[in-house]
Amino acid sequence: MQFKSNIFILPGLGNSGEGHWQTIWQNRFGFKRIEQSSWDAPVCDDWIARIDEEVMKQPTLSDIILVGHSLACTTIAQWAAIYNRVIKGALLVAPSDTEAESYPDGTIGFKPMCLKPIQFPSIVVMSSDDFYVTPQRAAFFAYSWGSKLENIGNAGHINVSSGFGEWDEGLQFLQKLDQ
Repeated sequence: MQFKSNIFILPGLGNSGEGHWQTIWQNRFGFKRIEQSSWDAPVCDDWIARIDEEVMKQPTLSDIILVGHSLACTTIAQWAAIYNRVIKGALLVAPSDTEAESYPDGTIGFKPMCLKPIQFPSIVVMSSDDFYVTPQRAAFFAYSWGSKLENIGNAGHINVSSGFGEWDEGLQFLQKLDQ
């Protein structure tokens, strides 16, 4: 499997460890991870600025795809609303609802959820039993962002603890954006 786009991995709260599909994809395909200054106590403005810094280092924006998991989905939506950069696309997997009671403490500036349309193609991949977002809210985020919604059923938070390592189905969603 080959990709023609410049693909960036954006983990959520706590980063994505060795067995996480984001890390596996990064190692397997050479995707670049956008490193944040604080994985455990993130500040939204800092995370957004870091995305823009990395994106703007690239010679062209039209071949960039961002692959966000959890809190990174919210960050990408807020980055898109603030900077209005038009990139090739974004794969937004298991978006967390930062306004939900189930969302962990310790993040700053991620509320309220950004509900502005994203000005480039995006796919939201959701699970029916994600602890960090209800199916209704995940669908609402996808609708608000103008994203295509993919519900993969009972898949938890689509991470290692939910049994997701290699995650070939996710690569198929990424390939749709890469075309």
